[in-house]
Amino acid sequence: MNYLLSVLPQLLSGAGITLKLFGLTLLGSIPLGIILAFVLASHLQPFKLIVQVYVWIMRGTPLLLQLIFIFYGLPLLMPALVLERFDAALLAFIINYAAYFTEIFRGGIQSIPEGQYEAAQVLRLSKMQTITKIIIPQVVKITLPSVGNEVVNLVKDTSLVYILGLSDMMRIGKIAMERDTTLLPLVGVGLIYLVMTGAFTLIMKALENKLNYYR
Repeated sequence: MNYLLSVLPQLLSGAGITLKLFGLTLLGSIPLGIILAFVLASHLQPFKLIVQVYVWIMRGTPLLLQLIFIFYGLPLLMPALVLERFDAALLAFIINYAAYFTEIFRGGIQSIPEGQYEAAQVLRLSKMQTITKIIIPQVVKITLPSVGNEVVNLVKDTSLVYILGLSDMMRIGKIAMERDTTLLPLVGVGLIYLVMTGAFTLIMKALENKLNYYR
């Protein structure tokens, strides 16, 4: 226990990068996923095909491979495009999770009865008003459990950025493990991840309960 307490400040410093990556990924991927979901639910065939291919590639290849490709591969294809380690990780996470959110939100949009759109037309609401005031609130309620699962997965997936040399919790724990020849640092990393996933699970449950008025 004394040893865990001694390395805890180092691990918590890495947690800052983890939480920063987590928050920025959600800010970028959820809006992008909503926009692409409406494209998939539309009748714009050329754009639908492009989005379908994008989702297929992002969901069909490992996130780790995407991280490596964006950081190491893009500069080979476009020498002028050299990203910092954190920026490369953030880009990979946003485009990966946006693909998953796209499919989640698409299912939510397509579950809205056609009568909702017809009622909006009767009320003379514009398309933007229909989307923002009628469709999106219901989609949020319907998809929140699935979004919550992805949020928890995102917390754990942030551990993959150690492959790019970022000083996140996993990398700091691995360095401490090799330095002191003990697995205890990784136990500490696991405990911190458990606390974070538990906290975000409670937050998502609270949001679900708050949105129960849509029933």
